[in-house]
Amino acid sequence: MRFRHILSETRAGLRQNLTMTLAVIMTMWVSLSLFGAGLLASQQVDLMKGRWYDKIEISIFLCAKDTRGDQCDPGLDATQGQKDEIRRTLEANPEVAPDGIYFETKQEAYAEFQRAYEGSPIQDSLTVEQMQESFRVKLKNPEEYQGVVSSVVGLKGVQKVQDLHQLLDPFFRALNVLQWSTAAASALLLLASALQIGNTIRLATFARRREIGIMRLVGASNFYITVPFLLGAVISALIGVTLACLTMAAGVYFWIIRGVRNSVRFIAWIGWQQTALAMLGVVIVGVVLAVSPDHRDHQALPQGLIGPFEGGFT
Repeated sequence: MRFRHILSETRAGLRQNLTMTLAVIMTMWVSLSLFGAGLLASQQVDLMKGRWYDKIEISIFLCAKDTRGDQCDPGLDATQGQKDEIRRTLEANPEVAPDGIYFETKQEAYAEFQRAYEGSPIQDSLTVEQMQESFRVKLKNPEEYQGVVSSVVGLKGVQKVQDLHQLLDPFFRALNVLQWSTAAASALLLLASALQIGNTIRLATFARRREIGIMRLVGASNFYITVPFLLGAVISALIGVTLACLTMAAGVYFWIIRGVRNSVRFIAWIGWQQTALAMLGVVIVGVVLAVSPDHRDHQALPQGLIGPFEGGFT
């Protein structure tokens, strides 16, 4: 009997405040969708960092006859003694991974050049002798690369040290800015959702102050009075959460799985596993948003409505 009454009161509250309920649902939908997008963006950045940073190598290009550099002798290749010194320096560096040093000869560099530009007009623009020998170095921790770079950049025979962090770090910084911007926008909308839920509850209780006052006078408990309002807020939040999750799923499916994943294959893209984790975060935040203002606003609700009732309603 009590359960039926609670459901009846919940439906009545939702109908009487239909406009505000729809506003709460829409705000929750948009804010939680942005929040979920921020979670997905964070996972995408972490996934790309994990895949790319693990594959990052430091390339140490040696002097060749046609190259110029502060540590190069004009018109001469790097000598065997210079190569040995560079290798000893790398092997002594604790940041270099075990078996992480690979020496690429001119012939190997030329074969890679031919493979990369097969069918291109520039395929025959260089000869084997014009190619540069190089050391390819893998690191124990891809984030700690400065020590290796600084240890070899001034050695004789080194023409250039190429570190992919110089190319990737600005890209990841831009992604992080986008990620934090999305998080900030979603945080503002989540705050608006919490305020709107609280405002909806206050309007609902004010509209039904007579009933609440009567229920209080006949001995109804705070919990019995509060539950219909709590359920109304939770139902509105769950509808918003459901719409946000569907929006996230549609975005991932159409934009990533059916879109960029097929055309941009060199990037590790998020999938359903990451989407499920983001959805879990959205559900938790949505429920907390629904319950927190409702619980806070109802702590003093019945007592606050007794005074006006005892003095008579007009």
